[in-house]
This record gives sequence, C-alpha cells and structure tokens, in this order.
Amino acid sequence: METINPTAIIDRSKIRPFHILFIFWLFLIILFDGYDVVVYGAVVPSLIEDWGITDLLAGSIGSYTVIGMAVGTILCGILADKYGRKKVIIGTTLLFSLFTILSGFAPNEYVFIVFRVIAGLGLGGVMPNVIALTTEYAPKRVRAALISFVFCGYSLGAIIAALASRSLLPEFGWQPVFWIAGIPILFLPFLIKHIPESIVFLLLKDREQEAKNILQKIAPDEDLSSVKLERPVRPKSGSPVIHLFKEKRAFSTLMFWTSCFCAFVLIYALNTWLPTLMMQAGNDLSSSLLFTAVLQLGAIVGTLIFGRVVDKVGFKKVMVPLFFTGAIALSFVGMTTNAVIVFILLAIIGASSLGVQNLSNAFVSQYYPSTMRSTALGSTIAFGRIGGIVAPTFVAVLLTMNLQPQYNFMALGVAAVIGGIAVIFVQEQHAAYTTEASEKPIKKTA
Repeated sequence: METINPTAIIDRSKIRPFHILFIFWLFLIILFDGYDVVVYGAVVPSLIEDWGITDLLAGSIGSYTVIGMAVGTILCGILADKYGRKKVIIGTTLLFSLFTILSGFAPNEYVFIVFRVIAGLGLGGVMPNVIALTTEYAPKRVRAALISFVFCGYSLGAIIAALASRSLLPEFGWQPVFWIAGIPILFLPFLIKHIPESIVFLLLKDREQEAKNILQKIAPDEDLSSVKLERPVRPKSGSPVIHLFKEKRAFSTLMFWTSCFCAFVLIYALNTWLPTLMMQAGNDLSSSLLFTAVLQLGAIVGTLIFGRVVDKVGFKKVMVPLFFTGAIALSFVGMTTNAVIVFILLAIIGASSLGVQNLSNAFVSQYYPSTMRSTALGSTIAFGRIGGIVAPTFVAVLLTMNLQPQYNFMALGVAAVIGGIAVIFVQEQHAAYTTEASEKPIKKTA
C-alpha cells in the first residue's frame, strides 16, 4: 500500500471552494477579534467622562484585558495541540463575543474589568489557533499571503470599531458599540460546518478516514481510498514549550518573543491611546477616531502587499526594514498638525506595527514543525502580550507627565528599533522549512 505525506498534497494543491469558505470564516473570526480588542480604545474618552476614572485607571483596564489575553493565548495554544484546534477556535469565539456584549451592560468600572478580562481569554486564545490552522491548509506557494490576508480581518475589525464608535457615541453612548460584538454568535453553526479539524491532530488521534475526507476536498482528483496517510512524528513527552528551545531553536525562539513583545507594545499603546493622544495634539474625538481607522488601513494595505513579497524574498528582508521605517514615522508623527502628512505617517505606522505582527505570525507558524505549531504561536504571542500589558499603563504614565505629544510617540519608536534588531538575529538555518523537506516522495510499503 502506498504511503502519502498529506502535507505534500496540501502544498501542491490549487485553491478550491474548500479553501475559500475556510479562509472566509477565519477572516470573519479575526475581524471580530480585532473589533473587540480595539473597541476599548475607541470608547476610553467616553468611559473617562461617564465614570470619572483617571487616565491611569483607564490604562490599567487596558492592561488587565491583555493579561486575560496572555493567559488565553498560551493556555489555548497548548490545549489545541492536545484536543484539537477546531474546538478551541469555536469555544474562544463564543467566549470573547459573549463577554464583550456583557461589557456593554456593565454598571461600573469594576464589573467592566471582570467582563473584559474574561473576554480577553477568548480574544487571546483564538488567534494562535487560527494562524496554525491557516498555515496547515494553505498551499505552500501562497501560504504567507493567505495568512496575512486572514489577519487583515483584524485591521478591518479595528476600522469598523473606530467608525462604529464615531457614529454611535454622540447619540447612543458607548454601550451599543460593545453590543455589536455579539454578531459572531449568530454564525457559530457555520463555523462548526466549514472549519476543518487539523490533519495533523486527526492523524495523531488515529482518525485517518476523517483526514482523508478533508484531503479529498482539497485534492478531488486524487484517489485516496487505497493509500495510507503518513503519520506525523508524535510530540515528545514533557512541557510543550520546552521543545521550542531544543534542536538549535532556543536563540531564535527568544528573538521571536522579543520581536513580538515590541510589536505588541506598539499595537496596544496605539489601540488604547491613539484617539486620546491625537486629542491631546488638538484634534476632536471624531477626527481622532478617523486617525485610528487610517492606522488600521495602513496595516491592511501593508499586510497584503508585503505578504506577497515575503513569499518571494523571505520574511527578514521585509520585516526588518518595516520595523525601522515605523520607528522613523513615529518620531515625526507628533511634530506636525498637517492632516495629510499625519495620515501618511499613521498609515506607515500601521503597516510597521500590526502589519509586521501579521507577517511575524506567518513567520513563526512556518518556522516550527507542525506538531508544535500552536504551542509556538501561543507562547510567542503570550510573551508579546506582556508588551501589550505594559504598553497602555506606560503611555498613561507618560500622559501624567504632560510631555509634548511627539515625545510620547518617540518613546514608542524605541520598541520598533528593538523589534527590528531581534528579527535580524532569527536563525533561519534551523527553521522547519529549511531542515525538513515539505514535499516528501511517496514511499512504497509491503
């Protein structure tokens, strides 16, 4: 009986209706993940006014939410490697949607914090599993581009959050902005139907026929009835995170964590405080929310363009210049009030922060073997979340010092420089895509 490597089938496959539906639903999940994360920054000025909370407490609430996300990221990444990515994706989507709705009913800041932390568990848990599943099912030639496209959903969700807040806040207050987050609950049945389980997970659980059924949708012209699927190497015993530091990957793991930390400092500082910082520079709330939309639009355009470039020239040649360009843009954005120049600089910053992180997610997902992919993504993003925890409170402290706006932005630019340096030192010679051939020949067995 022939033994076929399922990864080889996926790598050489064409884009099928299976891929289109699969990518569509994952894109939609990440869209609402982005909406739910960014919506807090959009309503911070209103919460400060309604509840009379200080800038420092407002920043702390943002940090508490990211603590929940950090826990959810690493916990759900490990659980998915054991119990399946599909179940974790559906469960975390339900969790963050439900508790973001409830945040809109919070009577005070204390209940609000509890709801946001619980929502954070889902928000943090869904991302690494969506990345891992997209990586597994995307054909090799367009893998980075498809992963990047899915994560454009995050920025689109952030834009919707900014525009919804701009429309709803003046007349209806901040509460309805959170209620919109309940929409994903309505399409849970479609997620259950159209999101497949991981092929690797199915084979590790000896569910070969289910794996064949999925592969038949990807490659309908191939006859899989009389072949055997090659089993993946089972993960070794011990802590899954420990394996990220073995086989000469330890230094690169630390560099990925550092890069992600720096990217999340930028992302969460801007997600939480950009409207406030722009108001401090003399803009009204409505205009400041528009700046948030421009930031995210830059992330979308940058991700789509550079996601394709990465497939041709490699990750490091794209990510390092983007990080450094972002640092330069941050140094200048607070020095001008010209709207056109500000829009251009914010678009560059969006591409160089969230856009870079989208590319980094694809980088990490391909660097490690498939059996530890969710754990690698989960732990990397979880470490990055520490930057997300620090960033909102750090900016809040800067605001209490009454510095000029440009100094606040320049302080964030340091993170971009460090992130770029970290990517330079990632050792690609030890990556899975270098040490393992993705297209193994068919083997004959007696």
